[in-house]
Amino acid sequence: MTDVLDVRAVRKARRAELGAFLKSRRAKISPDDVGLPPGPRRRTPGLRREEVAQLSGIGITWYTWLEQGRPINVSVQVLDAVARTLALDEAERGHLYRLAEVPTVPAPHANSALPEELQIILDHLEPLPAAVLSARYDVLAYNVPYQSLCPAFLADERNVARRVFLMPECCNTYKHSWDDLRRMVAYLRGAYAKNLDDPSWQQFIDELCSESADFAALWARNDVAVPASRVKTLRHLAIGDLEMYVTSMSLPVVAGAWVQIYTPTDETQWAKLRELLSMSREQRQAAWIDHRETHHPEAAAV
Repeated sequence: MTDVLDVRAVRKARRAELGAFLKSRRAKISPDDVGLPPGPRRRTPGLRREEVAQLSGIGITWYTWLEQGRPINVSVQVLDAVARTLALDEAERGHLYRLAEVPTVPAPHANSALPEELQIILDHLEPLPAAVLSARYDVLAYNVPYQSLCPAFLADERNVARRVFLMPECCNTYKHSWDDLRRMVAYLRGAYAKNLDDPSWQQFIDELCSESADFAALWARNDVAVPASRVKTLRHLAIGDLEMYVTSMSLPVVAGAWVQIYTPTDETQWAKLRELLSMSREQRQAAWIDHRETHHPEAAAV
């Protein structure tokens, strides 16, 4: 019984927060902003409730109940109309959806522009390898240690998922366990659900399903997950395997992006990383080039 009361209290608090949020947003918009005449003297700044309802194409009673925090079910269409009327930005729209307890928060429009200072941050993480990935595992930015650690991921194809599932195992930087692969696909499944209106996402998933039986099998499981901090073993033909902690952090400034930072698990792994970074670019790549020429002569050298 206590749990039920707690849930009710949380929902009541959320509805109160929703009402306060809507009031604050309409107070910021003047009638002139939306093409309405000033009308008679107003007791409060901004739009009236009936004006928001009129501009949103919904009933005044329905909008009043919504702003009063009454326990009503509100549709996505109604929330979208109110969001347009109140000129909500992406963060505000997401906040509105969560407070209204709709099942799905609309995904923000993709923003591929990385802030200039982000590369500076990545560079200052040296000697730790670090990269910025998109929700689809595209490598958007990286530092020199990451380039040294994962040369294959930066040659021509800069999508980690394609490299992991479509490259021969012997050439794959990541020595993935089945659980690692499952988590990667589960993360992609969650990100895919937020981008159902993007044809390029469907094309990307279809490609991986058709080209990789492992990916297709994992995709069919319908698992969902988020990036997690885990220990991974990475293959580098110049120095052998490295065991690294992989720390994942979201990057809200770029829609769907996140940062991966690699940290050696012990002093032996640190020594391997330092050895790798002390090599010239040619020395680091020589073993990979020899491997490709010997075992995959049809493929271009890394």
